[in-house]
Amino acid sequence: MAMKVVLAYSGGLDTSVAIPWLIETYGAEVITLTADLGGAAGRSDIEQRALAAGASKAVEVDGKINFVQNFVFPALQAGAIYQQQYSLATALGRPLIARYLLEVAHREGAQAVAHGCTGKGNDQVRFDLSIAGMDPSLKIIAPAREWAMSREEEIEYAASRNISLNLGPKNPYSTDENIWGRSIEAGNLEDPWREPPEEAFAWTVAANKAPLDPTYIEISLTHGIPTAIDGNELDGVSLIEQLNKTAGSYGIGRVDHLEDRLVGIKSREIYEAPAATVLHLAHNALESMTLSKDQLRLKARIAQEYAEHVYNGLWYTGIHRDMDAYVRSTQEYVTGTIRLRLVAGTCTVVGRKSQYSLYQHGLATYDSSDQFNHMASEGFIHIFGLASRTQAEHQPIKMPELGDLP
Repeated sequence: MAMKVVLAYSGGLDTSVAIPWLIETYGAEVITLTADLGGAAGRSDIEQRALAAGASKAVEVDGKINFVQNFVFPALQAGAIYQQQYSLATALGRPLIARYLLEVAHREGAQAVAHGCTGKGNDQVRFDLSIAGMDPSLKIIAPAREWAMSREEEIEYAASRNISLNLGPKNPYSTDENIWGRSIEAGNLEDPWREPPEEAFAWTVAANKAPLDPTYIEISLTHGIPTAIDGNELDGVSLIEQLNKTAGSYGIGRVDHLEDRLVGIKSREIYEAPAATVLHLAHNALESMTLSKDQLRLKARIAQEYAEHVYNGLWYTGIHRDMDAYVRSTQEYVTGTIRLRLVAGTCTVVGRKSQYSLYQHGLATYDSSDQFNHMASEGFIHIFGLASRTQAEHQPIKMPELGDLP
């Protein structure tokens, strides 16, 4: 009996070639899995293309709601941004696609799963670790790691097997996108001194082409999850799609990042993430109003760890579950509304309100309604500075003369 393999299939060059290659190399029956996580325009012929390439069955799934609710929003609540630049769009999508691969493999009685990742990038790690974290018994095949074909050789391989590719004009860039963001790399972007050309961007306009008149939007969040724009309640997918269009039209969400890949190399990555940029800014502003100083300090550390684990493909691990539980606890009172100003490539928080706000006007104001006990400060300073005074008395600090007094 032929081995069954479930292939993560995009319809692009690598995965189209992978179908006959798996059949010829492993004698396998290939079932394809295509997950729509938003962002890219859907291909209505994806099933026909997979079957024409030799697949015995083509499975398609609309994963946008699942992706937003169970991957994007938890990462937003965590404040997860890799190296303070990357909002993790592709990295968040891979564990969900891996989960779909696993479910189809179990349903179809498959012995292996496959993906089109190369041996140089991060995604191979994310797929492999996600699958291993859920079902270590499944064999994982990565054809692009094994066949060692160049792009030109892949095209020749496909042509010799009558596989239609519809490649069109050669695109110098390698791109990936879902509803949370778009990544662009390769081509002339590999010169870190070169400014990214406008042709590389698809979701955002250049800042100098964006409207000069500002627009204001209000983002409402409940327990750290965005629920409404300007008072209009929206499901997560619709909310992100609307923000991608609005913020993108104002040139917001472009990132040019020299990134540390998991495999040990630095790579120049260009990202477009209009909605992610706005929502992270809004979420952070609301947390600054509703979390204490100590909570904010610890959560910032967890946010960094969370982002590292997502980037490194460690979604299905015990420590990720632990961090998720901590993050959910921090979001109990992160409810309120943030007002933002969008103009010519910039997004700025200009207002915030929450029923759980730790900002109290009576304590913060200097006007006649001031409720702060100024006399209590003397005792506070005495106790707070006790250790410093004790050390100064018994271990005097020798300081050089400033030398610039008249």
